Amino acid sequence: MHPGNIFISLEHPENPCYIGLDCGIMGTLSEVDKRYLAENFLAFFNRDYHRIAQLYIESGWVSEKTDLQAFEQAIKVVCEPMFNKPLDEISFGHVLLELFRTARHFDIIVQPQLVLLEKTLLYIEGLGRQLYPQLDLWQTAKPFLEQWMAEQVGPKAMFKKVSTKLPYWSDKLPEFPELIYDNLKLGRKLLSSQQQMLDKYLKYQQQSHKSNYLLITSAILLICGTLLFNQNATLWAPYVCLISGAILWFIGWRSRPKNRKF
Repeated sequence: MHPGNIFISLEHPENPCYIGLDCGIMGTLSEVDKRYLAENFLAFFNRDYHRIAQLYIESGWVSEKTDLQAFEQAIKVVCEPMFNKPLDEISFGHVLLELFRTARHFDIIVQPQLVLLEKTLLYIEGLGRQLYPQLDLWQTAKPFLEQWMAEQVGPKAMFKKVSTKLPYWSDKLPEFPELIYDNLKLGRKLLSSQQQMLDKYLKYQQQSHKSNYLLITSAILLICGTLLFNQNATLWAPYVCLISGAILWFIGWRSRPKNRKF
């Protein structure tokens, strides 16, 4: 979009028509992009820099770890000098440069579709300076932005989205009872399966604790029997410890739980 590709039809002078040519490099904005842009522009015209900073974070264009207050102040420093000035005293190029500097400082993820939008703003600036340099951009643009905002996120936008989705929902509506029943049945089956797995796990843990207890006790008895035997104590004491330790070790080894996957 540049002056060479912009024409005005005077076929109806009372209602002139804009004509754009050569749409070679184009970008598209998703519904999410349009909503965030609408809110951003409206917050900008209302000088609500805190809301602008919040929107950048909510949209994912800036990291959630960003210092919100510092980011808000940086936006204010860039944008505040633009207010209450006619078009011929505003340099979108300078503002764009400062915004990119801010982006580098706060690690903003530059969106390709927004870069094309910013490029278009630069062309509009040049064309606007030629056609109407005394234009009060703020008073002229704000009503359009408020209307656009209403179309994007207001009741009209909600009604439009519902109307668009209505044929799809009406087609799927007869399947809802069956889907609800299947999901409830699946949920009950999953709960039963989880309970069975939990019971198996608790049983496995009990067997494991019992086996470990017996093995540790048998090891202690075997060590005590060996020490008593080496110290030439009465013969029955070391033999009792050794035999008891061997029996407990055998029982503990046999009671070990099998390796299972839960």
